[in-house]
Amino acid sequence: MIRYDLKCPKGHEFDGWFPSADAFETQRVAGHVGCTICGATDVEKRIMAPSVRPARKAGEKPKLTAPQNDVEAALAEMRAKIEANSDYVGLNFAAEARAMHEGRIDERSIYGEAKPEEARALLEDGIPVAPLPFMPKREAN
Repeated sequence: MIRYDLKCPKGHEFDGWFPSADAFETQRVAGHVGCTICGATDVEKRIMAPSVRPARKAGEKPKLTAPQNDVEAALAEMRAKIEANSDYVGLNFAAEARAMHEGRIDERSIYGEAKPEEARALLEDGIPVAPLPFMPKREAN
């Protein structure tokens, strides 16, 4: 995989991951690479330096970068509120949501992970769920 820093004609900067340089070019020419802010498809690669990271020491956790723009800041704020005010139920999300809907357990705010077919079944049964624009944090052993 290769990551490119990209820019649209309106000056919005974002990145994209592609299997290869040829795959990027094929997708770009077909109009399948769009700006994440405005949707413009005439994007171009920005000049970028290779990313080489030094090895981490055993037990050292990676450091996250600060949000780079208003959108990233809003997503970080949303994530913090969800994590502070909801219970993470992991892969039990669909079962927990269904049990709350059916009154078998007390209702509370939860978030977790569900397979697409599990989420679709919940929606078809009238159980409100929504995807989150981030992956849950995972602790490594």
